[in-house]
Amino acid sequence: MRDVQEALMIGTAVPSLIRSGCTPDADIVYRTLVTAGPGTKPALRRDLEMAPARIDRAIDELVSLHAVVAHHSARHAVTLWCARPPAEVVAGLHRRARGDLSRDRSAGDTPPVPVPALVDLGDGLRHLPTRAATRQRLQQLTSVARTEHLAMHPEPAFDGESTHAALPMDRLLLNRGVRMRVLGVHSPDADPLLICGRRQHELQPDYRQSASLPMKLIVIDRTVAFFPVDPANLDRGYLEISQTPVVSALVAAFERQWQQSWNAEEAAMRELTLNPQQRALVALLADGHTDVTAARALGISARSVTKILRGLMDELEVDNRFQLGIALGAARMVPPPRRASRNSEQGDG
Repeated sequence: MRDVQEALMIGTAVPSLIRSGCTPDADIVYRTLVTAGPGTKPALRRDLEMAPARIDRAIDELVSLHAVVAHHSARHAVTLWCARPPAEVVAGLHRRARGDLSRDRSAGDTPPVPVPALVDLGDGLRHLPTRAATRQRLQQLTSVARTEHLAMHPEPAFDGESTHAALPMDRLLLNRGVRMRVLGVHSPDADPLLICGRRQHELQPDYRQSASLPMKLIVIDRTVAFFPVDPANLDRGYLEISQTPVVSALVAAFERQWQQSWNAEEAAMRELTLNPQQRALVALLADGHTDVTAARALGISARSVTKILRGLMDELEVDNRFQLGIALGAARMVPPPRRASRNSEQGDG
């Protein structure tokens, strides 16, 4: 399998950009450029089997983060996209996060913007018309919360203002003994509040990671719930609900997601561990075997090979074999192919 073979010829692990707030598409495009080398947009579209618009958005995002650079060839009339070194990119993302937060803090010198009042819709339902109004209301309820705080965040990154506002509320809850459980799509071993002042030894919420989450949700003491009016535009504010049946249903949805998610240790196992059969199969494919010859070497059917690879793609949340090769190679899950020995065998023949 040529695509997997080429993708596994990697010597350096590539850090996940998702943990620093990038979208999954930007992350896989960056990994591809690091592991497979510079490429054009058409080549990326073909190899990753992604729509042109997704590739364009991913490249635009990476350019804005100074993660890739373009080399234009007038002779061949193409633009070649090259990845900057991972260490430099990650360091730049960290500096960017700290810079955003410093700008948020400096904004405190300007006159405060009036916070619109909440709109009581009756029957245990209120509209908080802006994010500022929502934060103000959460601060009020946080000051009297006693037992539990649940949060579900489907977005891959948080803006500086949100993370800076969340830290004092977290401290207040945790120091009072309120249990905090947080579900997110980001890695559970990367605390998003470390960049805005949380110290390693401080009390922290219980984090779990899920591949995807159905909604953004906050529930306080299982009595009041908040979710966005428009998930695509958080600036339109939140709905506050205190109707017991509705809140109970939302808590039940959170609990189902919590049971299906994984913590930091489980996430590391999920991301980095292959069982012996998977490892042997991928090593054979990386060394140039076809599905049929790999199946024969392992004593299984070609259909079993397809099933194993499909399971790996589902587990690593990729769409095709090329993306699987990139993900495995970037994480150094298998050794690089033995090209020298294979060439030697061909020469002997």
